[in-house]
Amino acid sequence: MFNKNKTAILVVDMLNDFVTGALKCDRGLATIEPNRKLIEAAHKAGVKVIFCNDAHVKDVDHELKLWGDHAIAGTKGAEVIPELKPTDADYIVPKRRYSGFFHTDLDLLLKELGVENVIMTGLHTHMCVRHTSADAYCLGYNIYVAKEATDSFTKEDYEYGLKYLKEVYGAVVLSVDEIIEEFKK
Repeated sequence: MFNKNKTAILVVDMLNDFVTGALKCDRGLATIEPNRKLIEAAHKAGVKVIFCNDAHVKDVDHELKLWGDHAIAGTKGAEVIPELKPTDADYIVPKRRYSGFFHTDLDLLLKELGVENVIMTGLHTHMCVRHTSADAYCLGYNIYVAKEATDSFTKEDYEYGLKYLKEVYGAVVLSVDEIIEEFKK
């Protein structure tokens, strides 16, 4: 299905403020273990893991006007949740908008790593995962979504997001176990 050597996992906004803090998503709690399992398997298989993290500038970022203060750069709320703490082998790409690509060096990093396929995980399928996927698609990456490792505020938003990713960007939605099996090939 995909060459693991040309693949990276993009972990979107699995931050304290999104899971338990200012913009907490109760449904996000169920994604922790699937993300942990997938990231652990990626490390064992040599698949790159990239955390795309909101890191907002207080009183400046446009997004804060809509959503209020959250994931302010340098605060505990902007840190990856302890259960998924990045290792020294992982990459962190701070972002100030929904997309992990918008005015960041994510595309450059992926190209230098030889990545052609991105596996999307994290929050939210109808917002940040969606916008990161949109830019990935426009830049020519193949998109895969780890079904249990993504979610949204509501079941409806989650399902809408997955449907949109499949229909508009040709994303392939797989279970975490299916992805891990691909890593073993």
